[in-house]
Amino acid sequence: MTRGVLKLLVWLGQLPLPVVRALGAGLGLLLYALVASRRRVVQVNLGLCFPQWSAPELRVQTRKVFVRFAQSWLDRGWLWHASDVVLRKRLRLDGNLRALDGNTPTVLFAPHFMGLDAAWTALTLQVPRRFATIYSPQMNAEADAWIHAGRQRFGQPKMVARLDGVKPIIAAVRAGEPLYLLPDMNFDPSESLFVPFFGVSACTVPSLSRFARLGRAQVVPIVTQMTPEGYRVQVLEAWTDFPTEDLLQDTTRMNQELERYILVDPSQYYWVHKRFKDRPNGETPPY
Repeated sequence: MTRGVLKLLVWLGQLPLPVVRALGAGLGLLLYALVASRRRVVQVNLGLCFPQWSAPELRVQTRKVFVRFAQSWLDRGWLWHASDVVLRKRLRLDGNLRALDGNTPTVLFAPHFMGLDAAWTALTLQVPRRFATIYSPQMNAEADAWIHAGRQRFGQPKMVARLDGVKPIIAAVRAGEPLYLLPDMNFDPSESLFVPFFGVSACTVPSLSRFARLGRAQVVPIVTQMTPEGYRVQVLEAWTDFPTEDLLQDTTRMNQELERYILVDPSQYYWVHKRFKDRPNGETPPY
């Protein structure tokens, strides 16, 4: 079944982008209707972060999240299999590109927007540096192989398994390999801090501050937006006065900056994740 789904994704990637996006919209609405448990997760996340929204607006935004989610997954068919010419046409990389010049130690703050793989593909294809990222193997071996191959398609990137620990990550950063880091999810609470996220206490890994300090690196945000033409990948200005010696302060700032990026279009953030699963002081999870 997995092999059949992957072949279908590759085939869909050959279709015109408007057709792929239309199919993604239909699939997203179907998932919204059928997958009640995940619909509940998205509704809870959005309800906590945007309490000012009315019930009808919450439903509209939840549907948009499912549509964006499905479209982004169908897009991986062309992201990982289309020609370089097609990719350069559909992936617009702009902003503070000079921050990626040379070999300055760099940690890229890449939040979980729906276009996270589009940004990675754009960077590894268009920037003449070797990038590094942390990789979590998938349980399904065939899906894992497909994702792994897709993310290694350009630039010979360094894929560091999460279980390999910190040393190879820091070594890569110090060697001038920009680290594409996605630290904005609820991971192991024993290694996390509780800091506000849209005013709600959220279990947050302080790895952005730690890796930047250990790697003596600048932090450069990468924000990705899905567009009718494909994706826009923006390289923002490097943060000043970061990192500090205060992990709590740095992690709080990370979430504050992330909030600003999300407000541009909330439906493009990865709300399908149980962002508030772990709670401080024994509180009951909201899901």
